[in-house]
Amino acid sequence: MSEFLGMPSRRPGGPPPGREQALRARRQPYVVATVVRAARPTSAKAGDRALVFPDGTIEGFVGGHCALATVRTQSLRSLAEGRSTLLRITPEAAEPYEEEGLVAVGQPCLSGGTLEIFLEAVIPPMLVLVYGQGPIAHALHTLGTALGYEIERTEDPQVTLAPDTAAVIVASHGIAETPVLQHAISGNIPYIGLVASRRRGNAVLAGIEGGERVHTPAGLDLKARTPAEIALTVYAEMLAVRA
Repeated sequence: MSEFLGMPSRRPGGPPPGREQALRARRQPYVVATVVRAARPTSAKAGDRALVFPDGTIEGFVGGHCALATVRTQSLRSLAEGRSTLLRITPEAAEPYEEEGLVAVGQPCLSGGTLEIFLEAVIPPMLVLVYGQGPIAHALHTLGTALGYEIERTEDPQVTLAPDTAAVIVASHGIAETPVLQHAISGNIPYIGLVASRRRGNAVLAGIEGGERVHTPAGLDLKARTPAEIALTVYAEMLAVRA
């Protein structure tokens, strides 16, 4: 009916409206596969789209069964490597071929045809929990946001940690530090930092099981003085640990 009214219609099986927005809200990684070129004979048309999830599920339409296995394999590779790429499926590729930004593979169907599909890896930004108030916590929030991270800032020592939390940084100046640190250790958070002097930090961690996993004083020793400089050293250490 929408076509007769002059309104665009969505091809059958394409991702429903609002699907990507919901995925981003849930911090779920996925790949957007978009057909950018289709040379006959192919069932897909330029503009067809699909979403590919980490479990290999494909939602949408970018071609028939001959293309799906290749789209799935290369999409999962894009997710694992955190990069986007152009996928070319063509009978002209007798052997798989790769160059910067391009992967070309053979067309497995006898019908032939060439498809070029852009695979855009959508990976949620790194999630960092900053616990505390005050200038250093504020600087951690500001700088982390500028670095492109998703910063959750809280004063609740019983805060629930999201499963994909990459770092917990405690900068509460002695206020309810222990429960947050214990929670982070139990959650096996990759980076845990306590902003404190070496003496006080060691005293806090002395009574915490697994306290050796906590970095204190948080941050690389760069002779930082201001809150912004301290925040910079903390993120520098976090990146060094991740690497």
